[in-house]
Amino acid sequence: MNTFSSTLAGQHAVVTGGGSGIGAAVAEALLRAGARVTLMGRNAERLDVQRAKCRALGDVACISVDVTQEDSVASAFAEAGAIDILVNNAGQAQAAPFTHTDMALWQRMLDVNLTGVFLGTRAALPGMLERGHGRIVNVASTAGQIGYAYVAAYCAAKHGVIGLTRSLALEVATKGVTVNAVCPGYTETELLHASLEQITSKTSRTEQQARETLLRSNPQHRFVSPEQVANAVLWLCQPGSDAVTGQSISISGGEVM
Repeated sequence: MNTFSSTLAGQHAVVTGGGSGIGAAVAEALLRAGARVTLMGRNAERLDVQRAKCRALGDVACISVDVTQEDSVASAFAEAGAIDILVNNAGQAQAAPFTHTDMALWQRMLDVNLTGVFLGTRAALPGMLERGHGRIVNVASTAGQIGYAYVAAYCAAKHGVIGLTRSLALEVATKGVTVNAVCPGYTETELLHASLEQITSKTSRTEQQARETLLRSNPQHRFVSPEQVANAVLWLCQPGSDAVTGQSISISGGEVM
């Protein structure tokens, strides 16, 4: 998507996990729509690289944050200032059989994928309510809509994100703030590449065979692109999407939920 518009001119968007993958694509889409964007993430070098790529698109800044730490989130969001759009994208996936899922893995999946959404939203929401306008989009997963084997902790966290989305949307339904989730299927990102590496390292399958295995869940027989997810996020932030709230939108090529 190379077109530019001004539909989000004057609005400030924060994208967590904005240094790569879906977060980077979302940031670029928001910039093209005229928003000012702050990229947040743990890796400052990666954020700087992405900011350099985005400079030609508009006003972009970077702030380091660990979304699992309350103090870090509070400090980062205070530095960012007033926020009109929050995209909670930071996340992590790790697979293990349930009987091999220890407390460390379980807690890590909850902290990054669910608590991070809670902390970011809690930091941004008061200002949105005060101004009577805001858009919160949580990047969940089809793993928040159905179950997948060997990722019970990840699925539990993403189901939690959708539950939080639905509950909060009801609380703020009359206050000018919408809260939605987008749920990508397997998407061409570093997370997907890590999943493929894990499959090949633990089985006798080649990378191509591992890809074919994952592609079976997508009726279109292709992986989702970060830009396709970004387009859905952008639409939820645009004027005219006000009546859409509390939804979990599957971006999965028609995978049955």
